[in-house]
Order: sequence, then C-alpha cells, then structure tokens
Amino acid sequence: MSSPLVVRSSKGEYEVTFVEHASERIAGLVAEGAQVVCDANVARIHADLIAGVPKDQLVLLEALEPNKTMDKAQWLMQTVSGRQLRRNQQLVAIGGGIVQDVTAFSASILYRGIDWTFVPTTLLAQADSCIGGKTSINLGDRKNLIGSFHPPAEVVVDLGFLESLSDDDIRSGIGEMMHYFLYADSPLAQALIDDHAAVLSDRKKLRPYIEESLTIKRVVIEEDEFDRGERNKFNYGHTFGHALEAVTRFAVNHGQAVTVGMDLANRLSTEHGMLDETEAGRLHQLLAVNLPKYDWASLDLDEYLNALGSDKKNVSADLTCILSRGPGKLFKHSLPIDASLRRSISEYFASIS
Repeated sequence: MSSPLVVRSSKGEYEVTFVEHASERIAGLVAEGAQVVCDANVARIHADLIAGVPKDQLVLLEALEPNKTMDKAQWLMQTVSGRQLRRNQQLVAIGGGIVQDVTAFSASILYRGIDWTFVPTTLLAQADSCIGGKTSINLGDRKNLIGSFHPPAEVVVDLGFLESLSDDDIRSGIGEMMHYFLYADSPLAQALIDDHAAVLSDRKKLRPYIEESLTIKRVVIEEDEFDRGERNKFNYGHTFGHALEAVTRFAVNHGQAVTVGMDLANRLSTEHGMLDETEAGRLHQLLAVNLPKYDWASLDLDEYLNALGSDKKNVSADLTCILSRGPGKLFKHSLPIDASLRRSISEYFASIS
C-alpha cells in the first residue's frame, strides 16, 4: 500500500495513510484548533507525541472498558465544548479501540456531528477498527449496545506505536486479522500463523498483514456500510468472543477471545454437519497458535450462556451467530440456547483446557 488506502462512505471518502511520525500530522491538526483525546497510557509512554499540544487542547482518557460509557462521552463533550470547540473544528483520537469509540461516538452527536481524525496506536485498531465508521459504547455490562456510524475524516497509521505493545496486545490484533483472512480465504492466514513468532519480535513485519486486513474490510464496508447484509459475516467469532470477554471480566483480550470464538464456531459448524471434520481440524491447528492461556475450568457456563443470550444481534430467543462451511464460506445461522448448545460449549472448553 504505497499510496493511501481510500475508503468510500456515505459521508464521503477518507484516507488511511501510513506515516513514519504521526506527531507531524497531529501538530498540523492542533494548529487548526482540534481537540486531542489521547489514551493516558500512550501519553505517558510517548510523551514526545503530545509535547507540543497546548493543555487547553488536550484531553487524557484512561483506556479502560468501564470508561466506554455514555457518562464518559458526556464528560468529553462537556470538556471540549467548554473550551469553545467549533463545529468546523474536529476531535483527534490517539489510542486504541476504547479511545476511538468514546471519541467517535461523541463526535457523531456533538453539534449533530463533527469531524474526527484517528491515530490508532494498537494493532487491533490499525488492522481493523480504524475503518468502517462504527462507534460503540457499552450499556451496563452489555458490550457495544449503543452506537452509530460516523467514519473518521482521516486515519494516520504509525507502526512505531506497535513497538511499545505487549505480546498479548499483538496476539489480540492477530486474532482480529485472522478473522478477516478466514472470511476471505486469504493465503495470508497461513502465512501469519507461520510468522507468528517473527511478528511478535519484529512488529514492522506486520505491515503487509495490516494492509491485507484493511483491504478485505474495505471491500465489504463499501458494499454494506450499515451492516445489513454481507458485513454481518464479520461477526464470525465475535458473538462467542464478546460473551467470553464479558464473563472473564476482560481477562481474555478481544482478539484472542475472537480466536476462541472462531474455533468454537467451527466446532459447532462441524457438529451441525456444515463443516468437514478434516477442515475443522486444520483450522483448529491454525487458530490454536493464537489461543489465550486461561483456566477454562473456572468459566461459569451459565453466565456464559446468559451473555450469549443477551447479544445485541439476537432477534429472537435463539442465538444469532456466524458459522462456517470453510474459509470464504461463512453464513448467518440461529441456534437454540438449550441443553445441547450448553453441552457442546462445555465439551469445547474442556478440549482446550
């Protein structure tokens, strides 16, 4: 991706640009009067990034799941509007998904919608959430229940941020990229797993995988921006993964929860005669490399099933999820939340313990 990736949306086009030093673009936006919303931890680690941002144009946000709320969005809007932010100025989000969601959601409703620019600092955000326009905040313990579609005006990707991430942060991003690669039956699925150890030690090697992930996602979001059809298939692994995040109190990170979710979806696909056992075994070997370490015996199955039943994608008492006939062959399906599903899930977690 030598030139910027251009993404079309109902609100116009925006570019994803790879840069060496995001600070230069941030300085330009600050000069135009933007308010900068920065992950407090990113501000501590990369102090030079915001050294030139005036205090009255800087908001620090602790990137914690309990902060992804309506109250925190209201606090942000009160803060920036109190500093006389104008409708023709914008917000700049620097951080991962939590900072992105709170900032983008606030931008979508402040003054009935203002521009925002995203500088993603996590692999998860660089390879996935930076495009697509979804803004999501939690309602109580129900993840991403409130939101809108409000794409950024610009995305600035600096791979240098990846150097300060933990290995688990990288594994989280790998899980999300894998779900795109399996959706599209991309040859980079096998390549990424083969490179698993290498990209953990040299984060710059992630660039082609990030580019592939965004390219796959762009095609679908341009076709189905508002998640009414094909984009639904990106929920592969997410229905089961979101529930896992909730019941482990986010001890299992998002991308690795999605990895578990894909593996579980494949197992259920096999049990229902939709996915060949040999192919399911091959996919399990791929995904197993990125599964999280967790005491699965401690997982409360009743709580997990309750979380599945509360998923916002359900349209009846049944569980709406994405199952698989193989890479590139995903489809929406409904499963009754009953004793059979409970047994299947229990056996799955026992098998990976």
